[in-house]
Amino acid sequence: MSSAQGRNHLINVRRSTSLDQADIQSIHWAAFAEGEREIVSKLAVNLLSEEAIPPIISLVAETAGAVVGHVAFSPVTIRGQENIQGYLLAPLGVRPAYQKRGIGSRLVESGIRQLSHMDVDVLFVYGDPKYYSRFGFNVDAAERYVPPYRLQYPFGWQGVALNERIAGKTPLKIACVTSLCDPALW
Repeated sequence: MSSAQGRNHLINVRRSTSLDQADIQSIHWAAFAEGEREIVSKLAVNLLSEEAIPPIISLVAETAGAVVGHVAFSPVTIRGQENIQGYLLAPLGVRPAYQKRGIGSRLVESGIRQLSHMDVDVLFVYGDPKYYSRFGFNVDAAERYVPPYRLQYPFGWQGVALNERIAGKTPLKIACVTSLCDPALW
């Protein structure tokens, strides 16, 4: 997939496999706060084994032989717009000892590149606008897309158009894969 020199260690981003399940669960358990860690680590593991068409993309970052970061991108359907292909980035986690080294950014950028090659039209995220804006995510790109559940923090719903086919102003409801069908995640 891709490699980059991180602080003294090579960082390799690759597709995850079922053999990475324990590492992925551990990463999210360590990266998230007590109120979120259980549900997010369970989501990450569930997405790893969930079948979807188009496929869920699950990536891990390795350095010095250890899996230190994980991200998943899952397809969404946009009601009434079968010609628009969308994905949702969730979850993203990096072991605390490896944070602030660009590993999360490498994972997100690698996923965006893969989605662009798959002709995905729009990518959504529900997260910190300060962090995700560096990848082009913004509230305006997501405003016409209604998430599957009511959001606890509506300002966190963002999108990025990966091609120019997106147009129109009519609100469109999105639906996500089964693993994300839990209102507690939103």
